[in-house]
Amino acid sequence: MALRNIVKLGDPILYKKSRVVEKFDDRLATLIDDMFETMYDGNGVGLAAVQVGILKRVVVIDIGEGPIELVNPEITMSEGEQISQEGCLSLPGKWADTSRPQKVQIKAQDRNGKWQVFTGEDLKAKAFCHEIDHLDGILFTSHIVGELKSE
Repeated sequence: MALRNIVKLGDPILYKKSRVVEKFDDRLATLIDDMFETMYDGNGVGLAAVQVGILKRVVVIDIGEGPIELVNPEITMSEGEQISQEGCLSLPGKWADTSRPQKVQIKAQDRNGKWQVFTGEDLKAKAFCHEIDHLDGILFTSHIVGELKSE
């Protein structure tokens, strides 16, 4: 495993749409492992491949309940609303209150291509939405309620 550089706000890649993963191989597994290491090193709860400069639909999440890897994730259901603080490893030192669904269900593949279904509420729902947005070139700043703040 290796630490990867996190792309910061201002890099145009963050606004690009990521490509569907079609090849489930050792390179994908290495990317996922590196993303987990990079996310943990940055004290994050989620990381999208685009944030390490790779335009593939790959996300890793760990809100403290164990690692979740998502390849080609799609939100299949959302309900409710939560307004809470949100930040991003690509915008270090910045945060804001955002509006996100309270609960979501997603389907995604794992590193071997097997489809799985996940349900998330509260922080997990927010993390799923935040990271999947990254895959479509959308930053959390699009969901701000109020203003962007600095630590």
